[in-house]
Amino acid sequence: MTLCCPPLIAQVAESAVRQTFELRRIQDPTDWILPVAAFVVIGVFVWLMYMRDSVELHPLLGWFLTALRTATFFGLLILYLQPDWRSESEVSRNSRVVLLVDTSLSMGLDDADDSTVAPGATGGSSTSRIRRVGTALRDTDLLRRLRETHDVVVRRFDETAQRDQIALDKLPDGEPAAETDGTSKPAAEAGDDAKEPPDWIEYLNPDGSETRLGMALRQVINDEAGSPLAGIVVFTDGGQNAGIPPEAAVRLAKKAKIPIFPVGLGSRQPPRNVRVSDLVAPARAYPGDDYTVTGYVQGQELAGEVIEVQLLSRGSIDDTGEPGSGKLERSQEITMSEDGEAMAVKFQLTPGETGRRTLCFRVTPPEGDHNQTDNFREVDVEIIDRKSRVLMLAGGPMREYRFLRNLLYRDRSTKVDVLLQSVVPGAAVSQDADKMLDSFPATNKEMYEYDCVLAFDPNWLELGKTEIDKLETWVAEQGGGLIVVAGPVFCGQALGGWIEDPDMAKIRALYPVEFRGQMSALDEGLYTTEEPWQLDFTREGLEAEYLWLEDSATAGRQAWAGFEGVYGFCPVRGPKPAATVLARFSDPRAGHGGEPVYFASQFYGSGRVFYVGSAEMWRLRKLDMAYFEQFYTKLIRHVSQGRLLRGSPRGVLLVGRDRYQLGNTVEVRAKLNNAQLEPLDLPDVGLQVLRPDSSIETIELKADPASVGSYAGRFAVLTEGSYRLALKIPESDETLTRRIQVKVPDLERENPQRNDPLLGQIADQTGGTYFNRLDDALGMGNTESIVELLPDRTHTTVIPLAPDNEWRNQWLKWMLIVLCGLLCLEWLIRRLVRLA
Repeated sequence: MTLCCPPLIAQVAESAVRQTFELRRIQDPTDWILPVAAFVVIGVFVWLMYMRDSVELHPLLGWFLTALRTATFFGLLILYLQPDWRSESEVSRNSRVVLLVDTSLSMGLDDADDSTVAPGATGGSSTSRIRRVGTALRDTDLLRRLRETHDVVVRRFDETAQRDQIALDKLPDGEPAAETDGTSKPAAEAGDDAKEPPDWIEYLNPDGSETRLGMALRQVINDEAGSPLAGIVVFTDGGQNAGIPPEAAVRLAKKAKIPIFPVGLGSRQPPRNVRVSDLVAPARAYPGDDYTVTGYVQGQELAGEVIEVQLLSRGSIDDTGEPGSGKLERSQEITMSEDGEAMAVKFQLTPGETGRRTLCFRVTPPEGDHNQTDNFREVDVEIIDRKSRVLMLAGGPMREYRFLRNLLYRDRSTKVDVLLQSVVPGAAVSQDADKMLDSFPATNKEMYEYDCVLAFDPNWLELGKTEIDKLETWVAEQGGGLIVVAGPVFCGQALGGWIEDPDMAKIRALYPVEFRGQMSALDEGLYTTEEPWQLDFTREGLEAEYLWLEDSATAGRQAWAGFEGVYGFCPVRGPKPAATVLARFSDPRAGHGGEPVYFASQFYGSGRVFYVGSAEMWRLRKLDMAYFEQFYTKLIRHVSQGRLLRGSPRGVLLVGRDRYQLGNTVEVRAKLNNAQLEPLDLPDVGLQVLRPDSSIETIELKADPASVGSYAGRFAVLTEGSYRLALKIPESDETLTRRIQVKVPDLERENPQRNDPLLGQIADQTGGTYFNRLDDALGMGNTESIVELLPDRTHTTVIPLAPDNEWRNQWLKWMLIVLCGLLCLEWLIRRLVRLA
């Protein structure tokens, strides 16, 4: 078994080589006429000649001479016919079956009480669609039965036709498949000689935001061209919502005579259900300042009905309250709109006392509600009675710096200090700031007062070693947030700049990008164009809520699409291995081997660093004045989480972001201290994850060898809803908690029901069979299973091998010796008997 890219040919097994004798001159029976006729004529002529010449000799001697000359001509005839031994090999190409599994986010949905799943069968009533597939591959004999006849390939697809695959070779005759408990590693990790399958549930993690069924089928057909493909088995809900239509792939399958066997997952009919699809609230608020909580409600088969919506709250110091409970704060009634449409319901709250509170947005379920576990969502809000402290460090008064300085100075929740390096220390300069600094903070106490440092193309060379160490420690150990904005002066400096200075290694380590090596005076600094280019957001960038310019992902994406773009960026080698690229500069002429990095972020110890490729976000003001404020306000809050949410001197618990899509991987980091407030030195700590279904999983956070007291781990979110993370600090009664929200994108929510018409049409037009129940496909029903319907297309081909040139040379050598011997013997006899 191997984890690899699709092969060009099917698995082959050679039989024993066989040899056959042939005359290369004879390709057809008529090819015998000319050589045989010539030999007969020459033979008659030789016989007549020797009968005449040997009249005076003994008859036996005459016949002997005739035989010698005839044998010579017979040898020449053999040479003309070119005899040869031809080696042939029978090559058997195993029949192949491709199992194509849909790993889009809709496959992570649960279909409780699905009428299409037989009671007690594989697809239990509370199991997600993709888990049913993984369980079938792991716990049933489907793969073993398929591998008795075919090579089996398991491939995934979602918004991409992923070319990585698990290839399982056909079992040797009489050899059973290795048993597995589902915990073995993929072959790529276990080695090329691995025999056990991977953990199918982990491998088939549903994280795709689109379903491109047509593109995936076409990719498989193209990749398997020329191989003896018995059929394609597709495990999907049929939710085609992007890419080429399946009809195009069906035409290719018909032409190639490849049957497709769809296995439908999910419910056939959308159930009557109301759900809270999302809940948005600020991570922190201030006593006396109103803030808005927005919940999104979706319904199926409920159009026109009136539903009560409630907002509850409870203290979350220990979070001992039952999920979905709390004190009623606000309520209102709404009339449900069309099926699947998300309705925004907003509540205004005025916080009182400080501390963390859990808000619960809850709907009163109507009669016959399909799933009451999705009727509420919860979110934590930190009520803090202090302003955010921001230090703005700028190499010069660039436009981005001036706009943001004025914005933060007017913000009642922020206190901003300014260090403008282009100003001569002690000079009288007026700046809209709470404090104008002449130098970088000199003591740890001064540095640790800040939550965020905004660095606009600074000249890091002006900072001494002590100040650099202070900044690095503040980020790594104190959870400080650093935003670095590249510029044309110091970041783009060709020679003698901080990018090449060996004393600036710690500064370069803070950046989430790798800078280019040795630069020459001819190298350009900031790359600029004459026309603006839009930012090309990565998937991670589109999902990052702190980069949304509006309240929702869809509206935020539309806002960025309306932004004309930027004119340049600072060239870098690329992102660091642990960094996340969020957006790229879209000019195809700018990059070498890919679009250049524009937005990138990374954890650095317990802090966060965010990189901006050029100081041009002020251009958002042209689109909407509020967008510039929205961008930097959210960004500052995001990178400052380690400081703003630091509720205990014993530690802080951090996640990559507060909101995730179903199937994402959550990165968790913790910075912990012991009772003496020194870094906690343990090999690992345990993090408890309370999932939406109330199940608890313990995740092991490993110690970071590069930073004592720092711990990191990750886990996948495979269920929609609210997750609560709790880390009990060792040798303490304190518990650090965080809450994250997980949702399915609207595109995968619009039509989550199983698409029977489409899947049935694919099967009918390609000669396959459609199974609308997984158990029927496995042979647990009254129909033939997939294994019985897939034909054995093992193909045997006879392949001629290269001629044996050594044997031919040896044969020709001995043939010439024999012919020369015959002629010499004939000549000697003729001389002895005195014939002419």
